[in-house]
Amino acid sequence: MSKKNVVKFFASVVFSSIPVFLTLAVFLSTAAFAQVPVTANPDHKAMLASKDPKLATNKKLVYDFWREVFEAGHTELASKYITENYIQHNPNVATGREAFIAFVTKIKKTQDIADKVLKPLVAITAEGDLVILSFVSEVKDPKDATKTYTTTWFDMFRIENGKIAEHWDNMLKL
Repeated sequence: MSKKNVVKFFASVVFSSIPVFLTLAVFLSTAAFAQVPVTANPDHKAMLASKDPKLATNKKLVYDFWREVFEAGHTELASKYITENYIQHNPNVATGREAFIAFVTKIKKTQDIADKVLKPLVAITAEGDLVILSFVSEVKDPKDATKTYTTTWFDMFRIENGKIAEHWDNMLKL
C-alpha cells in the first residue's frame, strides 16, 4: 500500500468515526456530571480532632459558636465567641457583633443547646487562623420542583486572639 493510500485510509477511518466519537464523548461527559449525593459525617468528635492543638482549639471555638449562638439562638453568648468588630461578608448581614446579634435575634428563637451541631455537617477544616464548616445543603431541582438534590454549603471563619473575627459564606443577596 502506498503512502498516499495509507493516508486516505486513515483519513476515511477517522472521519467516518467522528459521529461515533462525538456520541461517545457526549455520553461520557453526561456520565461525568452524574452527581454523587453529599452526605453528612456523623463523627463530629473525629472532625474536631487535630494533631495541632491550636487548630483543634479553633475548630472547637467555631463548632461551639455554631451550636450555641447560631443554631440555638443564644445571642447572650455572642461576646464569648465573636469580636466586637466582627467582619461579615454575607451580603444580607451587616458587619459588627451587634449587627450579627440583631440578625440572629430576627431569624432564631432561643432553644436548648444541642450536644452536637444539628445541621448535617460534612467536614470541619482548619488551616492557620481559618476554620471552615462544610454542610449538606438540600435544594429544589430547578428543572423539576418535585425533586431535590444535595450540594455543599460552606461557612469560613477567621480566628483572632481566640475569637471569631471574620466570616464568609456562599450566600447570595436576597
